[in-house]
Formats: sequence, structure tokens, C-alpha cells
Amino acid sequence: MTQNLVYLNGEYVPADQAKISIFDGAISLGMTVTESTRTFGHHPYRLRDHIDRLYLSLKSARFDAGMTPDELEKLTLEVWQKNEPNYDAGTDAWIIHNITPGQWVPSSGQKPADSSSTVMIITLPLDLSYWADFYQTGCHAVTPFTRIQPAQSLDARIKNRSRFIYTLAESEVKLVDPKAQSLLLDTDGYLSENKGGNFFLVSNNRIRTPSTINCLDGISRQSIFTLGEKLNIPVEECQLLPYDVTTADEAFFTSTPYCIMPATKFNGLEIGDGKVGPITKQLIAAWSDLVGVDIIEQAQASKAS
Repeated sequence: MTQNLVYLNGEYVPADQAKISIFDGAISLGMTVTESTRTFGHHPYRLRDHIDRLYLSLKSARFDAGMTPDELEKLTLEVWQKNEPNYDAGTDAWIIHNITPGQWVPSSGQKPADSSSTVMIITLPLDLSYWADFYQTGCHAVTPFTRIQPAQSLDARIKNRSRFIYTLAESEVKLVDPKAQSLLLDTDGYLSENKGGNFFLVSNNRIRTPSTINCLDGISRQSIFTLGEKLNIPVEECQLLPYDVTTADEAFFTSTPYCIMPATKFNGLEIGDGKVGPITKQLIAAWSDLVGVDIIEQAQASKAS
């Protein structure tokens, strides 16, 4: 949507004119801290939680945004207000934060003294069509050859823009099934996450998910703990192996755009009875009630359009 305005280092720029230097840390270092928030009915969902996590990532990455969390929140809402008229009533938005450490001199590996962090705030229409069918049929979760990086190398709780590992993993599982969704393992063989999402399984009416030792502490992941408490369904984090998925009753992914994506097959085997399970359906319905938007209906409408 080229009529959208992008906030870029203190200026509002048309989306098709928003550019950064080839010497920016995003390119020269592959270093960008990021967050993606979505709206429901044009209202940003848990924006402050996303911003607070962004600042934890920035602290761990050892650079800053040049403004306080309060200032960034206010600025983000201003960007959304400027762009909201471009979205019809049925279309929600991504609100994306990308922050880099600024420019670096490639030859010396030094940051110029006058360079400050690059701050980008972007809104994009939320296209849910890719996931629409999975609410009814469930997706096929497949473990790729690629492993998630160990926390000793890069802590998964630092949400960053690099998707190299995840993209390799996605390309590998697509060789098994063109619509497969990756479920990465860590170097010890425990379940981790997928490209942009966390993973849950249901066994004996208990919801279980990998601990954040080897995966992102997703905001959508946190929502499952809240909804589980509301529905009186125990939710626990623990170490999980592929065996636990194979023998589970239900499974699903969580992520900002689709909220909950049911999984009904794992590495070619049916999970449970091979259908979207009752607890997964309960959670989707409870989430829809919470945000005042029918999540499944919105995704199907996105596909139809």
C-alpha cells in the first residue's frame, strides 16, 4: 500500500519512498531488532507488551531506540492513526517496528560518531489467506534438517529480523509437503518453534509448550496461558520431544497474524484423530470473544477477497 506513510528517523515518508543506507547495520551487520503487532477491528492488540519486549531485546543487543517506550508507543499510535483511513472496516493491519544500530563503516567495523539508531515504524494490510484453510483442516508440522541456534550463541528471546535459519527450515519442509509448516528442533533434539510462531500440544486435557530456553516468549504464546486459565485448562512449559507430538491428542502453533493455527499431522502421522481438536477450537473461540473479531471468519474473508 504505497499510500501508507512509514515513520523513518523522525520523518513520515510514503512507503514506496522509504529507504535506508546500504551501510546501515541492518545490511552491513544483519542486525535488526523487531516487533510485529496486529490490530483487531483496527485496535492494536497488546501493543505495549510488544514494545516492552522490544526494549528488552534492544538492551540485550546493546543499542537503543533513542526514545523511551512511552514515546515510541505514542509515536506508533500516531503512525497508525495516519494510515488507518487506508484500511477498510474488514481489513486489519500489521504494525511493524524495525530498529537497527545505525550506520557502520564496513572497512573498519566502526560506527561513525555521528550515527544514531535507525527507527522504522511500518503498517501493512494483514493478509490471512495463506492460513485460512488450516483452521478447518489443520496444518502439517514437519521437522526440518536445520536446527535452531543454541541460546549460548543467540538467545531466542531477542526478537530479531534475521530469518535465515527459519527460511532454510521452511524450504526444507516444503520438500516433504508444499504446505508443511516447520517445527524446528534444538541441537539436543527438543522442540523449539517455527518461523514466527510458538508450538503447543494437548495431552490428557493439559496444554504443554516448550520453555523459552530455546524459543521466543511470544505475545501470542502468553495469550494461551491467559486463555487457558480462563477456561480452566492447565498450561505448562517444559522440554518436549518429537515423541510427545506423535502421541499428543491435539497440537497448534501461535503467532501474531493467525493467532492459533491447528496442526493435525506431524511428520506424516496424524495427531490424535487427525482433526482439529476440541480444546484448540475452544481456544480459538475464546480468543475471538476476547478481541471482538471472529478469527476464522476474518481469515476466510481474506482468502475470498
